[in-house]
Amino acid sequence: MTAPRLTPLAWMLLAALALVWGTSFLSNRAALSGAGVLTVVTFRVSLGALALWLWALARRRPLPSHPKYIVVFLVMGALNNAIPFSLIVWGQTQIDSGLAAILNASTALFGVLVAAAVFSDERLSLPRLAGVLIGLCGVALAIGPAALSTFTLASAAQWAIVGASLSYGFAGAYARRAVKGLAPEVAAAGMLTGAMVWLIPAMLMIEGVPRFDWGMEAWAGLLWLALGCSALAYLIYYRILALAGAGNLSLVTLLIPPVAILAGWAVYGERLGLREWAGFAVIAAGLWLLNAAPKPRAKTA
Repeated sequence: MTAPRLTPLAWMLLAALALVWGTSFLSNRAALSGAGVLTVVTFRVSLGALALWLWALARRRPLPSHPKYIVVFLVMGALNNAIPFSLIVWGQTQIDSGLAAILNASTALFGVLVAAAVFSDERLSLPRLAGVLIGLCGVALAIGPAALSTFTLASAAQWAIVGASLSYGFAGAYARRAVKGLAPEVAAAGMLTGAMVWLIPAMLMIEGVPRFDWGMEAWAGLLWLALGCSALAYLIYYRILALAGAGNLSLVTLLIPPVAILAGWAVYGERLGLREWAGFAVIAAGLWLLNAAPKPRAKTA
């Protein structure tokens, strides 16, 4: 059986997904100009969930009926949305969009590590282990020695982004079996709904009821986060997965940081230093090796 290949359509969708998710970091900064961290994240998952439920109903996708999916959506909503989104948005109150995107590229590294620890057929070959280690060295380089040895808000923000990547890694491992059999749109909508259950009470307790008196910049950021970076992105994501497979889909991890860096520079004049660029180059090298190295075949009884 031959591995899925990237067709021209898949490449176009991959570029579109990188553009959408790459601008999410810019949108976070725009949204934060008017709303608090938890308000931004809650608005994103709530409107995104509504859009996906409407899409799933319009497409007449079968809805889950088993009670177990309540727990599944709550766990997925926490691991894949509520926790990482909150950490990333808070992190961006202290660091630039481009650096946040570079550190978030470690998602693929942690996904591989968590999967290797959990699943027998995801064991790390030496080349893949080398790719992970090289990528983690790139993360350390991008963070810098100061953040590794001292504690400041900026260093805490960088570690928050890394923590978000780790949370995504656990979410990927959990989703491998938990959402099997569900239509992709339904799984994404349920996940975002689960995130709402966690986020709405937290937002009300910490930031209060939103006043919705935000400026145009904040509204633009919030709407794009919800309708573009959540609802539209998940539809593109699962389309690429069906067309080209998970391995090819992971290439988007390499494409997101350049988009975020360029968008941050164009809109807010953000500029990264040589260390951050070098860190991204090392992360990219690790991810390339990780994707190029074949996975070991699982032993059959």
